[in-house]
Amino acid sequence: MASFRYSFQKVIDLKSSEKTQAEWMLSTAIGALAAEELSLEELRAKQHEWEGKLHEASIIAVSLSELQVIQQYLDYLVACITSKLKDVLHAQKAVEQSRLKLSDKMKDEKVWLKAKDHARDRFQYAMQIKEQNELDELASVRFMIPTP
Repeated sequence: MASFRYSFQKVIDLKSSEKTQAEWMLSTAIGALAAEELSLEELRAKQHEWEGKLHEASIIAVSLSELQVIQQYLDYLVACITSKLKDVLHAQKAVEQSRLKLSDKMKDEKVWLKAKDHARDRFQYAMQIKEQNELDELASVRFMIPTP
């Protein structure tokens, strides 16, 4: 019996490779997002720490210039946090785009795999018909030969 060989197997292999690549891209985007979120949390923790220092400095006798330096650093941290929030948003968009691309690649691969399954089913059906015809022919030849 002949074995099934799909003529578009190279296309399926390509689609599978594209899906794997999209998975890697999503993984990379998620890693970048996690790094940005971690950096943002570190900046927020530093801001909270320096707000506490400013509060302590305002309670005890500290020169005005020191208070201004602390406040300037806090302003700088706020600016960094604002910038980092934009970076996190950009990383979130990249993750979403990567998810959409992966979804498209998965759908594309699934379409080709279904086409392969249908082709295999048609092949198996044709082989069954051929086998049945051969058996029918064999039975009719036996019937035609007179028995002594």
